[in-house]
Amino acid sequence: MYSLKEFWKLRNLPVPEGEWDGNVICIKTNVEWTFGTNETHGFLSCYTFTIVTRGWVTILYNNRELTLHVGDLYTYSPGFEVTVLSSSSDYSGICLLGDEHFTLSLPMVRDAIRTAYFTVVELTSPVLSLKSDDQRRLQELMQMVIHYQQTGLPHANESMQMLYNLFLTDLSTIQQHSIHEHRFPKRVEEIFLGFLGLLPQHFAERHDIGFYASQLCITTTYLSRVVRQVSGGRTVIDYINQLLLMEATFLLRQTSLSITQISDRLHFAEVTTFARFYKRMKGMNPREFRKGR
Repeated sequence: MYSLKEFWKLRNLPVPEGEWDGNVICIKTNVEWTFGTNETHGFLSCYTFTIVTRGWVTILYNNRELTLHVGDLYTYSPGFEVTVLSSSSDYSGICLLGDEHFTLSLPMVRDAIRTAYFTVVELTSPVLSLKSDDQRRLQELMQMVIHYQQTGLPHANESMQMLYNLFLTDLSTIQQHSIHEHRFPKRVEEIFLGFLGLLPQHFAERHDIGFYASQLCITTTYLSRVVRQVSGGRTVIDYINQLLLMEATFLLRQTSLSITQISDRLHFAEVTTFARFYKRMKGMNPREFRKGR
């Protein structure tokens, strides 16, 4: 999947002044930019937080149509396929993006990103209607990120990272009221977050529940129960398969690797096994997808 820096280069977007580390960035969005994200949704290895500032936009998320209006905040997490369906002609928003690996590397934001994870697994909607004061405060933090990325100062990257942390912490506080009834014991949350943290690093070569359970020092039965409990019924294999599908689709679409090479890279025992997996998940085999893309 694309890192934030790769995504920015792919979209030919203006990079921050100075030496940008590729960890955090913010941009004001419009209709053209928003529809352009259909090319990379599901392939983007970063978190995005978008506040609608004018008009409306309708997206297809997890086979559900959701319409965002002014003051709504939409959270996107890596590996989920989202399609922008329609929008008003005057749609605009502001979007804060944080690289996935950078986000997960910061222990100080674990409580904050828990909110983002719980949004994704549908304990709450991925769309949150903000109160006017909350919207103003979050937008001010986003605007400050834009300010620092335009300065080119030596400490700009560090300042943007701190603002990202503040944004997530503030968002976590805002959402705690709406997800209060869904809180789980801290140990359960930590196991779930630990599993999600391991996935991006190992899903390509490790497709078995036992590996993730051993890394977390728990039994496979307990890991399965925790994931089902927190996600509302999704299994460990569901999560692994989702990332395998996204990565396979990315490689088929964006590279010249052969289907056999892609199968090997994703550690399928046989190319026929990979083809059956892809057809079951996508509704067509890899060759058909590549031919019709």
